[in-house]
Amino acid sequence: MSFDAGFDTPLERDGDILRGPLRHPRQMLGDQEYEGHASIHDDDMAADLGFSGAPIEGPTHFSQFVPLCAEVFGQDWFERGCISSHYQNMVVEREEVRACVEVPATGATTTRAWAEKADGTPVLEASVSIGPDHGETVLDARRAKLRAPERLVILEDIQVGMKGKADETVSMGLDQHMGALYPFTLAQKLERITERSPMYDSDSPWGGPVIPLEMISVLTEHTGHSAGFPVKGPSVGLFADQEIKLINGPIMVDTPYVIRRQVVAVSESRRTESYWTMATVHDAATDEIRCEALLNHAVLKDSYADYPKD
Repeated sequence: MSFDAGFDTPLERDGDILRGPLRHPRQMLGDQEYEGHASIHDDDMAADLGFSGAPIEGPTHFSQFVPLCAEVFGQDWFERGCISSHYQNMVVEREEVRACVEVPATGATTTRAWAEKADGTPVLEASVSIGPDHGETVLDARRAKLRAPERLVILEDIQVGMKGKADETVSMGLDQHMGALYPFTLAQKLERITERSPMYDSDSPWGGPVIPLEMISVLTEHTGHSAGFPVKGPSVGLFADQEIKLINGPIMVDTPYVIRRQVVAVSESRRTESYWTMATVHDAATDEIRCEALLNHAVLKDSYADYPKD
């Protein structure tokens, strides 16, 4: 592709597999707080819940895919790209992670992707694609296999189709603090991001700095509590599945957007109760949809004190 996104990331190609370098993603949610208590990204909270360490937030790994997807799809990736991911194993700080993408056939718009630790342990499985025809994404396939939960406790008051209480007006400035859920700024993230591009803090082909893919998750989730979905607590959750799909991107710094949120699925596993939300990101001036963000909020049963012991 002739498009140059400005990354210095060394890429390796082995047949049809494009690999990025091993990176050390950084933990930036150690001080995260919601519902008045620490989150699973706190070391003590993670230990109390039986985890070996506090996990790095899943979308942090998305940044490692961007140079690979820019190589495969060019400028289209930043305007109509989609990453659809199922998180498989947690990563703690000081562990190394590598992103991999299968190079698609000429003209294909979707392909397989994954991330793994240095020892080969899978971190996530994903599909990456460009629209408007994304085909079946990884999360399309996973949602199609969901079974109705037998009994919900923490989420018993949540129903598919529920909408957020009101539209959420959001933006992200370089030095804007994003609240208790994300206790850092975009500028601080750019100091630690695994893959750096000048598009993130200076002019780009779209006339201004672009919000990095992983920070779209921050943009869409830092106001999620205002949706008012009835989750019983105190309880602790994590991201189990996540899809970010650009419709008419990229998403830009210092640009106002409106988010509308809806519950699109409810599910259950042995350890979690989950509600899946779709957040649509609209241009505040024109109401045009710019992005869709699908997220599986998996709430840990063991974190809720009143969960039935049986």
